[in-house]
Amino acid sequence: MADPTGFLEHRRAEAAKRPVAERLDDWHEVYAALDPAQRRRQVSTQATRCMDCGIPFCHSGSAGCPLGNLIPEWNDLVRRGQWGPAADRLHATNNFPEFTGRLCPAPCETACVLALTPEAGGAVAIKRVEQTIADVAWDASAVPPVRPTVATGRRVAVVGSGPAGLAAAQQLTRAGHDVVVFERDDRLGGLLRYGIPEFKMEKAVLDRRLSQMRDEGTRFVTSCEVGVTLGVPDLLAGHDAVVLAVGALRGRDMSVSGRSLRGVHLAMDHLVPANRECEGDGPTSISARGQHVVIIGGGDTAADCLGTAHRQGAASVVQLDLYPEPPRQPDFERSPWPTWPWILRNYPAHEEGGTRTFAVAVEAFVGDADGAVRTVRLREVRASRGADGTRQIVPVSAEAFELPCTMASGMPLADVSPEETLEQAASILDVEAFRTRQRAARAEGRLLGLGILRLVGRRQPVRRTFVGAPGENGEAQIDNLDGLVRRGVASIDTWPPDVKYVELIRSAEHSARGLAAGLWGATPQPPTPAPTPVTTPAPTPRTASTCASSTSSRGTTSSRATCSSTSRMRPGRSTAPSSPSSTCRVSPRIRRRTAPIPKSSSS
Repeated sequence: MADPTGFLEHRRAEAAKRPVAERLDDWHEVYAALDPAQRRRQVSTQATRCMDCGIPFCHSGSAGCPLGNLIPEWNDLVRRGQWGPAADRLHATNNFPEFTGRLCPAPCETACVLALTPEAGGAVAIKRVEQTIADVAWDASAVPPVRPTVATGRRVAVVGSGPAGLAAAQQLTRAGHDVVVFERDDRLGGLLRYGIPEFKMEKAVLDRRLSQMRDEGTRFVTSCEVGVTLGVPDLLAGHDAVVLAVGALRGRDMSVSGRSLRGVHLAMDHLVPANRECEGDGPTSISARGQHVVIIGGGDTAADCLGTAHRQGAASVVQLDLYPEPPRQPDFERSPWPTWPWILRNYPAHEEGGTRTFAVAVEAFVGDADGAVRTVRLREVRASRGADGTRQIVPVSAEAFELPCTMASGMPLADVSPEETLEQAASILDVEAFRTRQRAARAEGRLLGLGILRLVGRRQPVRRTFVGAPGENGEAQIDNLDGLVRRGVASIDTWPPDVKYVELIRSAEHSARGLAAGLWGATPQPPTPAPTPVTTPAPTPRTASTCASSTSSRGTTSSRATCSSTSRMRPGRSTAPSSPSSTCRVSPRIRRRTAPIPKSSSS
């Protein structure tokens, strides 16, 4: 069991960062390199603070990790120095822990029981433990390719090589399908490659994972824009299923006076060329050197622009936020634990300089006679959400004020509804024509599928929607994604006739795993040819949850009953949970995913 006094003996400790002056001179990751043995000792101490709570909100379906990472289990393995089995447990639910350990906003930590009060010493440093487990495994060459043992003969096209597309491609390849990933840009990675700055995640981390996926059998095609370079009819004709995993780089523009002035840019217009410069493509076309930079937005992307402006040598940087300054400590009256709290979040880029101004909105950009921006006119506002969820911005000051601005960057990523995303996807792929081909394929004993994935920011409501044709059952709520997959609704072959498409929204990788599980895994199965053995040998399997089948790679899902008679499931125990009676309702909101811990010789 977990160390019952660990959190009393040790306080939370963040990973040490390099000095600000040092990291502003390069684009390397901000955290200091440690001796591997010292790093393992420090992280093992942090993992000791985990109490293995009876109800682990850190990976609950309603508040914590959207992937359902088995956090208490690999925390305990790290505490005991069993790094190999810890990596197995981490990969059981997470395709790319080396990405999420660096980039995830860590809702698991805000849902940790130790985050309830400062007297507990702070939440467990889950994100730090996760990244270290992944890095230790890669350093030990303990992340081998997981090749399928059979080939299904089905071909899948994945459009987009961002985190959603890569996760879907890896799951589908391991299930035995022939997967091709089409990427519009000249390099793979999508948002990971060109949207995430090098100082947050060095691209060598991405490249080694892509190398593993190639070894597993996933094929990649770059500089290929579906609908332009490759026609949609050709795409559909050559594949049994299509996965759309696109749109993360789309920005939400502003319709204010002066928007067209030279020097006013969307966030990705600033970040992408900066990342290309780090890739060796030559100097960026948009640089903040010597500029008075105004960054619009208060989230992760704005912080990326802030750190980029610092490294490019900006003369000054001001970051604007529509909302009032959040409190330093969680206000549980406003955002009850364990939900995502409304607090002031400081990123490493904020330690490097710049100022923040809250509760203001841009009224206009003011330019000079040459058409270049020179100042930005602001007004104090009050931002809120209406009853329908739309954002409402109301000016509260009679007079506007101006700030020097020779370069503006930011403006949030697109905040579109799931329905809007689906309609856009329908315009790209002719869904009705696809339906006709699908019916013909069924008559011939074949199966065609169309899946849609979408990246969703944590600030947006988590939604699982089952979308019907216009005017018919517009939307029916699905209780949880795992239930959606288990019941087979995600299997395209079992969709009701009035349904156009199903959107699986939880997180990029969670959605990809659900799609991989449900694409051909639900019953009734269509007639399929006998599997053809793959000639490449399979490596020694790491876990039972990464087997090459059409089922999900997560552990067995167990629901918790709301009565006290439900037994708690633990790996290796034979006791089954009590069957819910008519007076005992099983709650899908707080669930614990468990699976046997595999034996491993790694340490």
